[in-house]
Amino acid sequence: MMNTSSHKLSVVEKIGYSLGDLAANLVFQTLITYLAYFYTDIYGLENNDASVIMLVVGLVAAFMFNPIIGALADRTNSRWGKFRPWILYTSVPMGVVALLAFTTPDFSYQGKLIYAAATYTLLLLLYAGSNLPYSALSGVITGDMGERNSISSYRFVAVMFAQFFVQVFMLPIIEYAGGGDKAAGMEVVMTWLAITGTIMLIITFFTTKERIVPKPEQNSTLKEDISDLVKNRPWIIMLTVTILIFITLAMKGGAYVYYFNNYVDAIALEKFIQPILKVLSAIGLNFFGSDPTSAGFGLFNAGGIIFMIVGISFSKKLADKYGKRDVYISGLFVSTLFILAFYVFPAQSVVLMFTSQIFHGFFYGITIPILWAMIADVADYSEWRNNRRATAIIFSAMMVGLKAGLAIGGALVAWILGLYGYVHKELLDAGREIIQPESVSVGAKMLVSVFPSIPFLVATGLLFFYVINKKMEVQLEKDLMARRNEE
Repeated sequence: MMNTSSHKLSVVEKIGYSLGDLAANLVFQTLITYLAYFYTDIYGLENNDASVIMLVVGLVAAFMFNPIIGALADRTNSRWGKFRPWILYTSVPMGVVALLAFTTPDFSYQGKLIYAAATYTLLLLLYAGSNLPYSALSGVITGDMGERNSISSYRFVAVMFAQFFVQVFMLPIIEYAGGGDKAAGMEVVMTWLAITGTIMLIITFFTTKERIVPKPEQNSTLKEDISDLVKNRPWIIMLTVTILIFITLAMKGGAYVYYFNNYVDAIALEKFIQPILKVLSAIGLNFFGSDPTSAGFGLFNAGGIIFMIVGISFSKKLADKYGKRDVYISGLFVSTLFILAFYVFPAQSVVLMFTSQIFHGFFYGITIPILWAMIADVADYSEWRNNRRATAIIFSAMMVGLKAGLAIGGALVAWILGLYGYVHKELLDAGREIIQPESVSVGAKMLVSVFPSIPFLVATGLLFFYVINKKMEVQLEKDLMARRNEE
């Protein structure tokens, strides 16, 4: 039996669903922003070792964990549906392992390597077990395209709040909570994030409902599902685009902390942010401490995220009017221009840096909800062509792309900085007065400008071959609604 696909969702259900992405992004944004920095500057791994762990574990998670979880989730049948049980049962384990992955045990260097690889592997396995079914859930809550755009907007406002906390407040809080000991501060912060995220995932489970339920005779074998995928050009394009998008996000996101520590002129930065900090302090928002670099890093991220949220607010109307594909192409291209601009900014041009980050945030924000909504459309396209629905394995494109992009982009940060001569924590802790070589500042600048722009530009070009434009969106919704009403 298949329930009506045009069900309108309540605000409570949309908020409840969005909390799942808020929880997931407390983990994911921490991985993007701090994993390379944690491994090299807190945990004490050499750049090459950190790069190998992030790349190998990330790619295994991307290309093994996600397809397996997708296939299993599509074949899950319970009184709660296919996808909601996964969200419930992985909530507590993921919180525990997220804490362990950012803990610094007193092991030998070899022991630290093994511990880092093991905890990162478990974390990405549990993340797949939670977030892939969560993402697929958006494809079965409703078949209404407008409602899908709406829940995508809700969930990505939640994502931006998670990103705001992690990128703006987390570093100053880590320093404060640890009393200068970043390892201890990281454990304190991750403990609270784990508890909060677990509660939010449980709320998502209780407030959502699966409504699009395939008929038993529509069940397919894994071989048939894979065959459908490899013949599905929109899926292949979205898989590739997603990998490219998250390579850029992981690369520039992980490099910003190095950019502020090694490239941005500290005197110019302090001069620029002091008036802002005074205003914030006057209204009781004194979260940034006394370190101008950490404060500048947080405020820089804050500007970008605030305007990402503004961009998200425009996303649904633009997508409804012009179609997801065309709006995505335009927003992604313009946002890339503001990434490239960082290549020409001198170290003292703090105003230009902050301004470019704001404009990048706005135009990229427009694209954020659309990417996930496009994946739901690809699931509809597959059902439309094959008369079978395999939502979770379709959504594995997003999870494979997300994990592969995170692995490649994050590994590139550590590896490229190593090529530019970056000195990791173990040497600094040996009591040697080591100043990072001038080449490191060049590498940090390239990692937030030229290098991350390349994947975005390639993704923009690929999207011109994505066939689900506005006209086809309307056709898919009409044809599938008619087909489901006949069943």
